[in-house]
Amino acid sequence: MESDKIAKKDELEVDSDEKSSGKQIEVDEDRLPSGAMAIHEHIRQDGQKELERDGMALFWSAVAAGLSMGASLLAKGIFHVNLVGVPGNFLLENLGYTFGFIIVIMARQQLFTENTVTAVLPVMQHPTTSNFGLLMRLWGIVLFGNIVGTALAALAFEYMPIFDEATRQAFDDIGMKVMANPPGEMFANAIISGWIIATMVWMFPAAGSAKIFVIVLMTWLVALGDLTHIVVGSVEILYLVFNGTLHWSEFFWPFALPTLAGNICGGTFIFALISHAQIRNDMSNKKKAEAKRKTGRTEPKFSGERKT
Repeated sequence: MESDKIAKKDELEVDSDEKSSGKQIEVDEDRLPSGAMAIHEHIRQDGQKELERDGMALFWSAVAAGLSMGASLLAKGIFHVNLVGVPGNFLLENLGYTFGFIIVIMARQQLFTENTVTAVLPVMQHPTTSNFGLLMRLWGIVLFGNIVGTALAALAFEYMPIFDEATRQAFDDIGMKVMANPPGEMFANAIISGWIIATMVWMFPAAGSAKIFVIVLMTWLVALGDLTHIVVGSVEILYLVFNGTLHWSEFFWPFALPTLAGNICGGTFIFALISHAQIRNDMSNKKKAEAKRKTGRTEPKFSGERKT
């Protein structure tokens, strides 16, 4: 009995409506004021689960995601080599960028840029110190795990005898194209890519069986625009670090720090804030209606009888 109490005390718990009411809140779209609020609730509840997850579970899932993101560089490099001279090769080559995202999202692995909106909504609904601390914990673990995973993928691509010289040169070209951006452009491009990824996450609850097509279309757009992404870009830049083309310091600046800041701005400070703002009045009206039902506020009834 005592051990159960200790275990319960050690469990992480988000400050939320569920915690206040002591029961799980079901998302009933027919009873909610708008479709946007239904989507918000689906994503908020997913984010709440992620915030409460065990730290090691988050870390290993994030490492797996970083490794999986190596598929984006792998596919794009192979397409780059084998589609030379093919009409529309630019479009097809950039389609390879989507492979890593498909693997990560369909496998429900932890990707940092997904968490710039999913895990943020519970904090926006209940902006307490405890919730903010849980968000920083999640971001730190997932970002570190993603970078570890991308480093392992880049090491494998460099040192395992898998690819021919043409493919290795393609990997170099892809990475150097990213590094051609000055820090300001890294930041600006990352804002747009962070916003696109956050938009993709917002579309998932309504996508249903078309989820994979949403992933392909939105991440393909990121690739076509040559936009910077902290996780995919880490594979590309760390490959250049491990083969001696770049120094370690160049990974952090001009790439990682501006790109990370831009992804957070695009996903959290632009998309998540606006998306939460649009349903704030819906939430307020819903709570007023629930309070009215609980108090049983009704119009007074008169029997129509007179005393004699």
